[in-house]
Amino acid sequence: MGETSGRGVPGEGLAKGLAVTLRTMTRRSTTQQYPDVAPELPPRSRGVIALLAENCTVCMLCARECPDWCIYIDSHKEEVAVPGAARPRQRNVLDRFDIDFSLCMYCGICVEVCPFDALYWSPEFEYAEYDIRDLLHDKDHLGEWMATVPPPPAHDRNGEPAKEEATAARKAAAPAGSAARPTPARVRPEPGPAARPTSAPPGPAPGTAPADGPAAPADGPAAPADGPAAPADGPAAPADGTPTDPGAAP
Repeated sequence: MGETSGRGVPGEGLAKGLAVTLRTMTRRSTTQQYPDVAPELPPRSRGVIALLAENCTVCMLCARECPDWCIYIDSHKEEVAVPGAARPRQRNVLDRFDIDFSLCMYCGICVEVCPFDALYWSPEFEYAEYDIRDLLHDKDHLGEWMATVPPPPAHDRNGEPAKEEATAARKAAAPAGSAARPTPARVRPEPGPAARPTSAPPGPAPGTAPADGPAAPADGPAAPADGPAAPADGPAAPADGTPTDPGAAP
């Protein structure tokens, strides 16, 4: 019973299809008369890839990421003398940049991964050739497509501002006095004479009792060596502890 109710009315799909056909039959068809009338393409149409050779640093990222391997790049290195540098620097010079559009699948990965904005999409699509080998566009041919690249769309008002715009606005909002005020140079203090390490006085040896009084200073006056010495013939205390006084009780 449940399966029968889920199937619906027989012929319902056919009726919906015929309704669509009847609605379009009464409308007037509009055919774009190409090539006499140019088609209205969306602003981000993918027609052909344009190259701005001045921005290319020959990083080879686009050629490595291309899934069809239809980008061919050759370059060489040149030395550039930099004023004030100890030795000249090297930079890559672009010799060859070809794209074989007979292999290209128009995925746009090369345009997205380019870190220096050297590749752009152009909506131009009228570059058909009678010979398939002519679809290999070299550096000069790709550079000619730059004139057909549309300007970037305006930023959305409700969206977040670009990082460049936010940085410029923050610098413009900063007070002019803080920008004109010079930053004080940091002076590195010169190292002074090294302090002589003070050593702690030596403590008593382990197992011995500390002295009762303070020790005599080492730089104080020493006792004279020729002073009177104690008599050596005085009575000595017996070892058994008996008193030495003759008048004392035994």
